[in-house]
Amino acid sequence: MTSMRSVVRRRRAVAAAGAVSAGLLVLSACDKPTPLSTITVGSSSVSSDATCGGEDEVLEQAELAKCLADKDIKSISVDPDETVRFGVDPDVADQRWTILMNGQPLTEDSDKTYRAIPGSVFFNAQYGAQGDSTLVTIKAGDGKKGSQSATGLWSFKLKKDD
Repeated sequence: MTSMRSVVRRRRAVAAAGAVSAGLLVLSACDKPTPLSTITVGSSSVSSDATCGGEDEVLEQAELAKCLADKDIKSISVDPDETVRFGVDPDVADQRWTILMNGQPLTEDSDKTYRAIPGSVFFNAQYGAQGDSTLVTIKAGDGKKGSQSATGLWSFKLKKDD
């Protein structure tokens, strides 16, 4: 009787191990989604997958220029008196990231997952703003402080809300 139980237990263990292995095999065949970046202003938020890259591989300069010119991006209204909060996945933070305004660096690169900037900055000509909307891009780097290499871009349009 005891040998019968041990056989049944062994079969169950083999079946469970087989199911776990099959599940892992199926999961490994799936594409890993690119990390999200989020901008929050007051109680409004907008999130986006990477406009370009986001998969830990360094992007070529031509691809970066093409991505920065992309017009099909998400937008959010910004009251200049509000704070604009930027959030990135920990994977992006590990690569170091910076905020670009109209393609130019606005901040130093960081390994934090969150940053806050006064909304007025995005509509101030002193910082390169032009008109009532600004292209803001989160640029993930290659993990080296101060590196110019980019592995992903997340672009958003900030629209001035008076």
